[in-house]
Amino acid sequence: MSDTTIELPTHEVLLTDVAATKVKSLLEQEGRDDLRLRIAVQPGGCSGLIYQLYFDDRLLDGDAVRDFGGVEVVVDRMSVPYLDGATIDFADSIERQGFTIDNPNAQNTCACGESFH
Repeated sequence: MSDTTIELPTHEVLLTDVAATKVKSLLEQEGRDDLRLRIAVQPGGCSGLIYQLYFDDRLLDGDAVRDFGGVEVVVDRMSVPYLDGATIDFADSIERQGFTIDNPNAQNTCACGESFH
């Protein structure tokens, strides 16, 4: 019997250090160490596609995973091409507080910044 580890596919989404620190802080507040940060693209919004960013305790078939200092970022197989080269950051300013997504694949975004195509 051999020890084989399943090699999960990876993705090209980048989580900044600031965002990784914020994710760790949120997970510590929740008392959970079994959650991953999942980013996905879904149909919707005024430009056609919307981002979904949430904590998930599941790994689905075809998920791509990348670790950022103990924070796993998961992208489903269908979303990987839409998010190739995207950067997840965390903004904390007077104008905005929250996670931001800079996606070089977004040709146009809507005025509210919540959807793209």
